[in-house]
Amino acid sequence: MTKMSSRKIAVGGRAKARAPKTSLLIGADKLTEQQAKAEHEWLTGELKKHSDAYYAKDAPTISDAEYDALRSRYRQVEERFPELVDLFSESYQVGASPARGFKKVRHAIPMLSLENAFAENDVVEFVNGIRRFLKLDGQEIDFSAEPKIDGLSMSLRYEGGELVTAATRGDGAEGEDVTANIRTLEDVPQKLRGRNIPDICEVRGEVYMTKKAFLALNERQEAAGDTIFANPRNSAAGSLRQKDPTITASRPLGFFAYAWGEMSAMPKGTQSGMIDWFERCGFKTNPLTKLCHSVEELIAFHHSIEEERSELDYDIDGVVYKVDRIDWQERLGFVSRRPRWAVAHKFPAERAMTVLRDIEIQVGRTGSFTPVGKLEPVGVGGVIVQNVTLHNEDYIRGIGNKGEVLREGRDIRIGDTVVIQRAGDVIPQVVDVIIDKRPKSAKEFHLPKKCPCPLHTDVVRGATAAGEEESRSRCTGEFACPYQKIEHLKLFVSRRAFDIDGLGEKQLQYFFDEGFVKEPADIFTLEKRNSKLKLEEIEGYGETSVRNLFGAIESRRKIALERFIYALGMRHVGETTGLALARGYGSWDAFHDASLKVAKGDEEAIAEMDALDQIGDTVIKSIADYFGESHNRGIVERLTKEVEIVDAEKPKSNSAVAGKTVVFTGSLEKMTRDEAKATAERLGAKVSGSVSKKTDLVVAGPGAGSKLAEANKHGVKVLTEDEWLTLIGE
Repeated sequence: MTKMSSRKIAVGGRAKARAPKTSLLIGADKLTEQQAKAEHEWLTGELKKHSDAYYAKDAPTISDAEYDALRSRYRQVEERFPELVDLFSESYQVGASPARGFKKVRHAIPMLSLENAFAENDVVEFVNGIRRFLKLDGQEIDFSAEPKIDGLSMSLRYEGGELVTAATRGDGAEGEDVTANIRTLEDVPQKLRGRNIPDICEVRGEVYMTKKAFLALNERQEAAGDTIFANPRNSAAGSLRQKDPTITASRPLGFFAYAWGEMSAMPKGTQSGMIDWFERCGFKTNPLTKLCHSVEELIAFHHSIEEERSELDYDIDGVVYKVDRIDWQERLGFVSRRPRWAVAHKFPAERAMTVLRDIEIQVGRTGSFTPVGKLEPVGVGGVIVQNVTLHNEDYIRGIGNKGEVLREGRDIRIGDTVVIQRAGDVIPQVVDVIIDKRPKSAKEFHLPKKCPCPLHTDVVRGATAAGEEESRSRCTGEFACPYQKIEHLKLFVSRRAFDIDGLGEKQLQYFFDEGFVKEPADIFTLEKRNSKLKLEEIEGYGETSVRNLFGAIESRRKIALERFIYALGMRHVGETTGLALARGYGSWDAFHDASLKVAKGDEEAIAEMDALDQIGDTVIKSIADYFGESHNRGIVERLTKEVEIVDAEKPKSNSAVAGKTVVFTGSLEKMTRDEAKATAERLGAKVSGSVSKKTDLVVAGPGAGSKLAEANKHGVKVLTEDEWLTLIGE
C-alpha cells in the first residue's frame, strides 16, 4: 500500500497527490536505465519505510506478501541493472535499525535475510543455480526443508553453556538486547544440556505466539482498553520489547531454533544434524522439518505444508529450503547479504476486484510524472489496499513499453472495476479491467502538458541512452522546478545519504516552503541563522526539539565519500554507482577533479572513469552534465565548506589480494566464475569486468582472448587458475 504525501498538484481541475516514483507495471527486463533508476530509488524508500514499520515499530502498514513482492521486484531491477547495487542497497539490508530504548548488540556474524521464490520455476532455478555454482553433475543434493515461521528473529548467545545475551535481528548487523525478556520464555534454556558444548555457541531462531494465545491476548487487551495487535507476529514482537520483563512473562511466547551464528566449534556437519543437536541441547525445533533429496520433493513438501497451513496454531508464510551439507553452504557463500544456499518459497498471491476512484500524479526528483490509481479500499487477505501504481500514460491506455498490447487492449479509466493482485512481480498491481462493469460515466485519463510547478514548464518525453522515446513524461524545469528541488533535498537527508535524524519530509517541506532551506548547505547553516529564524518559536517546535535538531545536523558533518556522491542526486548515480566511484577514486578531491575534467570533455579522464567497474557512458554523461552546470558546481562548493568527506574505506582483509582489482577471463576449471568472484570479494579484492592500466591481476583460463591481450598491453600481471588459488591460499 503506497502512502501518499499531502502536497497536491492540479490535474484536470482536481487536486492530485504525489505518487511513488516507480515504473512497476512492466517487466524488469523491459525497463530503460532511466526507468530502472527512478523505480529503484522509489523502491528503496518504500522498503525502508515498511521495514521500519515492521521490525522497529511492530506496526506494519502492508502485508508480508506485499512487502515480499516489493523486495522481489527490487531484486529483479538490480539483477537487470547491477550498477544500481551497492553496500547500501536494500538488497544488503536486513530488517531495520534497532529501536530506541534498548541497548544495542553487535552481532558477531550478521543475521541475514533470504531470497524469495514465488513460483515452482523459481525453486527449480534455485536448485539448478546451486548445481552450476558447485559444478555438480548429477550428484544428489540434500535439502533441509522447514515451515517459514512468521515471528521475530532472535539470536541467543551462550558462553560456557550459559545464556549471556539475547538480541533481535535489528538491521542484521546490530540488534536490541532483550536478554531479560528472553529469559522468561520456557522454550529457551538458560543452560545448554549435554556434553561437549562449544565454548561460544549462538543459537538462532524465531520467537512466535500461537493463534490461540494471540486471540486470548487481544481479548484481554480490549477489556483493559490497551492496544489491539494486528496479528500474532506483531503481538510477539510487542510482547518481547516490553521494558518490564514481567509483562513478557505474562504473555505466552514460543521459540523454534533453526540456525546458528558464531560457533567456536561445529557439533555437526549438516543442517539437519544441527537441528537434531539443538533439540538435544534443550531447544524446541519445528517437527515438520524434513530432509528432501530432489526438487520434486521440495515442491511436494511446499504443497503439503500449504494444505496444512490453516490447521497449524502458528502463522507461516511459506517454507524454507537449505542445502543440508554445511561445507557446501560455506562454498556457496552469499550474494547481496543473502545466502546462495537457502531460499524462502512463499505461498501464492491473492486477488480482489475493486473500483478505481481516481488517478493522481506525482512529480519525482528527476521531474518524472507517475500516475497512481486511488482505489475503493478493498481487503485482500486481511490487508486493506487503497493505492496502485499505474506507471505511465501508455500503460493506462493498454500499451506496453515496447508498443505491445496489454490487457488485450483494454484501457484503464476512472470509474472502472479493476482486478488487483497483492503478490508476484508488483504489489499492488492491476491485473485486468472488467469491461462489462464499466459505467457510462467512466473518464479517460490524460497527462497534463504543463508541469504544475510555478514555472509551468513543458512536460516532454525524452530519449533513452539508445535513442528510443522514454515511456515516462518529465518536467523540463530541472533544478529550477521546486518539486524537483524538494525531492533532491529529501534524498540528501535520507538514511542512505546524510541520514539526518529529526529532519523528516514534513519538517524539510516546511523549511523549504518558508525559504529556510533551499539547498543542502543551508541545512548546516541553520543554527548560525537561528537568531533571525527563531525556529523554537514555530508551532510544534521548542527549545529542546530545536537543540536536538541542531545536534543531529552537527553529528552528520562527517560523511563517507560514497554517501556524499550519492547525496548529490545526480541522475543515474545511485548508491551502487556512488560506491563504485568512491572505491575507484578514493577521495573527494580525486573524484571532484576527475568530474570537472570529464565535464570539459577530457578524453583521458573520461577513459579513466569508463574503466571503473560498473561505470558506463550513461553515468559518465550524467556526471558531465551535473558538473558542467555552474549552478550545480556552486551547490557543491558551498556544501563542501560545511562538511568533512571521509575517504573511501580500504578493505579490512589482510589477504594477498585485499584492495587489488582482479579480472577473470577464459574458462575456469576448478571453480565456477561466480564462485571465483565471490571468493575474491570475500578476500577484499575488487572484481572488474574489463582490463585497464589500473587492473592489478588478470586470472586467465583456457580460451582467454581480448582481456588477456589488454593485460599484456598494459603490463598487468597474469595468473593461471592454479597460481590464483596458490596466491589466495586455497
